[in-house]
Amino acid sequence: MPCLDAAGSCRCWLTDEQYERIEHLLPEVEGRGCLCNDHRKVINGIFWTRGSGAPWRDMPERQGNWKTVYDRFRRWAEDGTLESAAWQLQGELDAEGRIDWSQLGADTTVVQAARAAAGGPNDDKKGTEPGETRV
Repeated sequence: MPCLDAAGSCRCWLTDEQYERIEHLLPEVEGRGCLCNDHRKVINGIFWTRGSGAPWRDMPERQGNWKTVYDRFRRWAEDGTLESAAWQLQGELDAEGRIDWSQLGADTTVVQAARAAAGGPNDDKKGTEPGETRV
């Protein structure tokens, strides 16, 4: 398993402290049915899937029903829940001095590609129409 640490516990599971930080940012559970409505289990499933790079359908059953996790992920992504939670959590962590902004960097290197790299004409094909070859 890609998310297991040396002790055998899953690194993608939220700790109690981590979940308490974001619990109030999540929508109310509607209570329409089964245990799959537990937001914490859904978030753990999202983290496992995104962290492992595995397809949604390959998510282990202990993380919950893959379809429920996927549907909730899509809904929260579309309605802004995930973005809002990320911004608020970032603000809290920054205020506490827990973000090292010196580690943030942007690479502004520009690498110019030849026209042919994007399918454009190269020196051999200059001036020819599509389907026309130069002798």
